[in-house]
Amino acid sequence: MKTLILVRHAKSDWTQDVPDFNRPLNERGHHTAPRMARFLKEQGIAIDHFVSSPAKRALTTCRYFAETYNQSAIRKAEDLYEPHHEDFVHTLLNLSDTYQSAALFSHNPGISEFASSLVPESLEFPTCAVAVFEIDCEEWSQYEGAPKKLLHFYTPKEVLDQ
Repeated sequence: MKTLILVRHAKSDWTQDVPDFNRPLNERGHHTAPRMARFLKEQGIAIDHFVSSPAKRALTTCRYFAETYNQSAIRKAEDLYEPHHEDFVHTLLNLSDTYQSAALFSHNPGISEFASSLVPESLEFPTCAVAVFEIDCEEWSQYEGAPKKLLHFYTPKEVLDQ
């Protein structure tokens, strides 16, 4: 059994003179990301491996989560910036089977569309939302044919005292 955690980056700044790829988190994002990471850890959700879009806002969000989980290794995946369904699948199929759980940090609309493709209902990811899926397989290479189950869907508004 594998666990897939999908995380949309925390709230970012919309400074007009900064290219989209380089947009940083705003004050709220810097506040929310570590709190969501602590919440996940308190819920007993394990994360063995961290994979992030290389865009600044996603990578910063990922770093907050990795620090909370006492991890330093983060893999950057170009496919997770402006992603399509097949980009998420490609990333998952290339994970090492030594990881029982992996967190992917990415962007909308791609992350919402991908998550929604795994369940009957539509999942809309606000910033710093987290979806946790159980993937019924022993190897990540079996991902595509494996049954998938949504275990949790958390949004900052629902779980944090904002």
